[in-house]
Amino acid sequence: MKIWLAILLALFAASAVRADDLRPGYMEWTETAPGVWQVGWKQPLAQAPISEPPLPILPEDCAFAGDAAIGMPAGAVLGQTEVHCKTPLSGKAIGMEGMLGQADMLVRIAGQGHDLKTLRLTAAEPLAQVPADAEQGNVWAAYFGLGIEHILAGWDHLLFVIALVLLVQGWKRVVAAATAFTLAHSITLAGASLGFVGLPARPVEALIALSIVFLAYEVVRAQRGHESLTMRLPWVVAFAFGLFHGFGFAGALNEIGLPEGEVVPALLAFNIGVEAGQLLVIAAVLALMAALRRLAQSAYHPAIRVAAYAIGITGSYWLFERIVA
Repeated sequence: MKIWLAILLALFAASAVRADDLRPGYMEWTETAPGVWQVGWKQPLAQAPISEPPLPILPEDCAFAGDAAIGMPAGAVLGQTEVHCKTPLSGKAIGMEGMLGQADMLVRIAGQGHDLKTLRLTAAEPLAQVPADAEQGNVWAAYFGLGIEHILAGWDHLLFVIALVLLVQGWKRVVAAATAFTLAHSITLAGASLGFVGLPARPVEALIALSIVFLAYEVVRAQRGHESLTMRLPWVVAFAFGLFHGFGFAGALNEIGLPEGEVVPALLAFNIGVEAGQLLVIAAVLALMAALRRLAQSAYHPAIRVAAYAIGITGSYWLFERIVA
């Protein structure tokens, strides 16, 4: 009965949620002459729009110089246009139409004075005001927020972390394993983002799904009293799979790019955001496990097994989807 419950839960989750659901968009404003801006944008979409694709919301005193060139490759709208502004952008609002759900967009404004400014748009706040002065903190805050959101909305990475906590349990061992995972994905995230290393996206995504299935299987084995190298040295496995998860993080970061001249701060902020989100997840799972152990001891081990089955079946669904799609 418990296994069938896990199967139903996993199939529901797999059909309702896609891994790495957070796909940030971007918008780039580049001033080519005083008051003349080249504007390009990418807006990921879950499905093709049934009407005209959304356009940027322009500041007051700005107007499109002509029709926008718009393309719609798989899963996104790409746009390019020229905008003429009679007055500076500072203090004006820039936005994007059609932002829904978890939609997220980074806006970079590069004036002729090379004063790069960064804004962040969300479905809840699709308009943002251009600051008067370029601030280093804009990049740090924007990329830190993207890092947190990616780990919290990237369900494949999230399930790996949860399965790791279920397997290791004791907080000291969890910290050791999480540190190894962090170190590994930080290495490949930085290397891939800076162009030093790289792997094709499809094999990386399949290996990430495989890592989830493997850890879920190890959790079930541990609940049955079996021993393995993974249980004795979980940080080794966490480090090995963390290398592939780093390529996954880099793929998401490459969707929005890194701001010219501020690559290192943006990369660090994104990575720190990922770690902050990861620590929140670990703390929440450990707290939930401690509460369950204290309040319902008899349900503790069955609940761990059900969670492991649900995670494993979801990972298997993703693995099959990524191999055959």
